[in-house]
Amino acid sequence: MKKILPLFSYLFHPLFISVYAVLIFFFFGKTYFEYPEIYLIIIQIVIITIFIPITFYYLLLTLGKVDSIMLANKAERKIPLLIHAILLSILIQKSITILVCAELYFFFLGSLISTVLALLVLFVGYKASLHMIGMTALSVFAIAVSLHFETRMIFIIVFLLIATGFVATSRLEMKAHTFKELILGSAIGFLPQLLLLYFWL
Repeated sequence: MKKILPLFSYLFHPLFISVYAVLIFFFFGKTYFEYPEIYLIIIQIVIITIFIPITFYYLLLTLGKVDSIMLANKAERKIPLLIHAILLSILIQKSITILVCAELYFFFLGSLISTVLALLVLFVGYKASLHMIGMTALSVFAIAVSLHFETRMIFIIVFLLIATGFVATSRLEMKAHTFKELILGSAIGFLPQLLLLYFWL
């Protein structure tokens, strides 16, 4: 089990959460997007939330600003979180606007708020689990999609909740976080998504 647990940290790395959310939305949501539009949105999100951050990560790695993609050190997290916040801001202003797709807009707005909160707590000496931010945000979004579109997604939701538990256990097993950091990350990921449901659910 100890050998399997780290896989959850990589499979549900924060970089991939946005893509998982978009796939859940388009697969289970009753939307009126044509396939070319769906492909374009997915490509934009992959570029902005995965490819560009990875490019910046390798630049920071080359400059000696980070040691690993897990960003274990508090100081290492500040620049990547700032970059991520800027990219999310660009995404909701130029691509996934409220007029294009309100549901995804509010998910990414919640993600932006969570990223800013994670950055702010760093400056007061706390480290929130980015994995738990992503997993709890994704779980809330999946539940909201199910309610909003009145779609049965019980297996997906249960899977995400179980996966969240495995990710948390993985982070503890890898000694990447303390229990308090996991709770803090869960709250930072969970609350913005929950509060923003008022605007689209």
